[in-house]
Amino acid sequence: MAGTYLNYPFDEEIFINAWAEEPDPIKNAMIQSGAMVNDSLIASRIAEGSNVYTIPFYNTIGGTPVNLDGATNITATETTGGFQSGIVYGRAIGWTARDFVGTLSGNDPMGHITASVAKFWQKQNQATLIGILGAIFGIDDDDEWSKHSVELLSETADASLITATTLNDVMTAALGDNKSAFSMAIMHSAVAKTLEDLQVLEYWKYTDANGIQRPTNIASVNGLTVIVDDGVPNEKVGGTGANKDLIKYTTYLLGAGCIRFAPARLTFPAAEVHRDPAKNGGQETLYTRIRQTIHPNGFSFTAPASGFTESPTDAQLFTADNWSIKFNAKAIPIARVITNG
Repeated sequence: MAGTYLNYPFDEEIFINAWAEEPDPIKNAMIQSGAMVNDSLIASRIAEGSNVYTIPFYNTIGGTPVNLDGATNITATETTGGFQSGIVYGRAIGWTARDFVGTLSGNDPMGHITASVAKFWQKQNQATLIGILGAIFGIDDDDEWSKHSVELLSETADASLITATTLNDVMTAALGDNKSAFSMAIMHSAVAKTLEDLQVLEYWKYTDANGIQRPTNIASVNGLTVIVDDGVPNEKVGGTGANKDLIKYTTYLLGAGCIRFAPARLTFPAAEVHRDPAKNGGQETLYTRIRQTIHPNGFSFTAPASGFTESPTDAQLFTADNWSIKFNAKAIPIARVITNG
């Protein structure tokens, strides 16, 4: 419904369309690399408002052929399969402005608002993805899956830095001859700098409205698309003495189709404005909502037995105990390496 927000014309439908069209460099890079895919099957399962969905899958066929000699019976192995389950999460937030603050400045105030809201949710999506990745690496009951996580940390003053061959080594350890399934990496700027210094990482560039080339936070290394994001896990090693200042950084490696995405149904608009003429002498609030799923392919999420209220909290999404592995680990192009830089 048309109205105003911060004294500017506001139309919910137009705003939501513009919000959706605001470029998301992170998501776009993931889709272009093939790591994240929009899953139409999941979308159809949650179209009517369901928050839990199940996807069946077939296991790889196997068996040993017999000798075809006219005297030996042919044996048959029955196909098997399984399923993985995912969860839809919902989030909402609002921003309030009092009348006395005045109006926003700029030639396109609603465009500024749109871009601000879009970027906010883009950052939230990135944080959610990183949190879910951290959770699945907490699964410790599968020996093959444990090979997908490598720690190269120093216990001395000499930092154990990523090398020109580290990513290739980790991909080989995880998937062997199928390592080409990896297509992108998400890493901290400190790790990216080390690879820059080794002259194996190159940032993508774009041309701005003035015709000037500028770098982005997306790069390439060893054939992988690289997203540089300081939101990946990074913390002090925790030692004392010579190594007390060392930091450990997590770099994630992702492959084609390993992350599934689908939007879910909302009963109310994704954005709406409410004006309260009395409170604080008059104020307007913009409310925004999302419901969606970000699912690591090959894993299942199980809602915790207590404290679950139809939409998982971040703490629940990011808890390893709520996730289990369903695929053969060598069919999952997800890996991580932890280094001092």
